[in-house]
Amino acid sequence: MQPIPAAIAVVACLWSLSGAQSAEIRVLTAGAFKPIILATAAEFEKQSGHKLVVDNDTAGALLRRIGQGEAFDVAILTPAAVKQLVAQGKIAGATMANLARTSVGVAVKEGAQRPDIATVAAFKAALLAARKVAYIDPAAGGSSGIYFSKLLETMGIAEAVRAKAVLVPGGLVAQRLVTGEADLAVHQISEILAVKGATLVGPLPADIQSYTTYTGGLAVATAQTAPAGDFLAFLRGDAARRILAEKGMESAAD
Repeated sequence: MQPIPAAIAVVACLWSLSGAQSAEIRVLTAGAFKPIILATAAEFEKQSGHKLVVDNDTAGALLRRIGQGEAFDVAILTPAAVKQLVAQGKIAGATMANLARTSVGVAVKEGAQRPDIATVAAFKAALLAARKVAYIDPAAGGSSGIYFSKLLETMGIAEAVRAKAVLVPGGLVAQRLVTGEADLAVHQISEILAVKGATLVGPLPADIQSYTTYTGGLAVATAQTAPAGDFLAFLRGDAARRILAEKGMESAAD
């Protein structure tokens, strides 16, 4: 794991030495990283005395919200979105830190037959055989939905799959399996694992796999620079790394 960016390490150290009172840290996170934050929140709050207020949306929606002036202390999005917000003067560039990455997987309802997705040809056949296929609506700005929509074009089955698509504006796509709205779901593995009643069939074949990296940064306008930096540093520590593995993610080096 790479060293914590200097700006984050400094504010974290100053905060720990100051003995300052607890703070409320507003965190805006892209959907797939929300389970990580929720799983680490209790331990961070216990250790630091701070309180996290978490809100999530697709990366595209958060980019728009922050661009329109929504207040936050920490934002966790894709690297491209964070860089765009740095350019807009919304995120302090020196605080950028890659936190984790996740891959795209396929899921079915618990107890349902698992299709063969071991090869690109098998995955293509599974998509064509499915009654309904759920995935993030690309128009909502979710990275997995944008990627999968382009992949369908590349595979030459875009029209066939879109005709039976269950487009999800955001959140946990695999819930559409539990409700019976779809019998196959394509989403980031970390989010599939968060849905009770859904079963991960496996990742996309290596030839067509896509990884999404999540990058954090502090708001330029935050009044909680030290505690917010403390939280970002915590997300790169050992406790968070263990939770990342449990939730289907892996640490991402800067």
